[in-house]
Amino acid sequence: MNQPELSLVIPCHNEEGNLRPLVEAIHAAMKPTGVTYEIVVTDDASTDSSWQVLCELAKNDPTLKIQRFAYNCGESAASWAGMKRATGRYIATLDADLQNDPKDLPKFLEALKCADCVCGTRVETRGEGDNFIRVISSRIANAVRNALSGENISDAGCTYRAFKRECIENVKFFKGAHRFLPTLIKIEGYTVTEIPVTNNPRFSGSSHYGVWNRLFKSFYDLLAVRWMKSRFIRYEIAERN
Repeated sequence: MNQPELSLVIPCHNEEGNLRPLVEAIHAAMKPTGVTYEIVVTDDASTDSSWQVLCELAKNDPTLKIQRFAYNCGESAASWAGMKRATGRYIATLDADLQNDPKDLPKFLEALKCADCVCGTRVETRGEGDNFIRVISSRIANAVRNALSGENISDAGCTYRAFKRECIENVKFFKGAHRFLPTLIKIEGYTVTEIPVTNNPRFSGSSHYGVWNRLFKSFYDLLAVRWMKSRFIRYEIAERN
């Protein structure tokens, strides 16, 4: 397969019921665009039959590249492992639970013409796919993250994003880094914008996140990002002989 224009990077943990419809939905959304693409799925040591489903799908799908962790490492690690295996000029990250709708992918591709990184925001559609507790916890988490990090990202918890691959060349990933990728990309000097995206109800299985994950568990990571922003070295060469 020649180098694709777009790599779709998907972390996966116990999503056996979502994988087949997810891959089908990606193909349906991407084929009309004429953009070449690959799908890179990292199975984060699922305890259900996710890996078996992925192996079956990959047998007859040349666009599908799969890998599996030896033990559970978390979403940031699975996302980073997928990005490192990705070969596309652009990278898009999305969840495996179908709450991120592949139908929005063409909108990301269009927005990339005017920015280095495009982030999805569910502010307008959050209530369509989540219950009241998740909506409120997300709003609180976003407010706290923006206040402490000096950002204005309206939906930092949405990992549906697309960016030029050079945006992450020098990014240092850590546990929880997937939540702060727009800020890490901004630190590297790239432009970041947002577009509204659909927020579907989970197709199958149960959510891996709650109030604890969205706010309290990421607090130390947020302080680390705040420190990185304050200590980042910036300079500009005036002359060179």
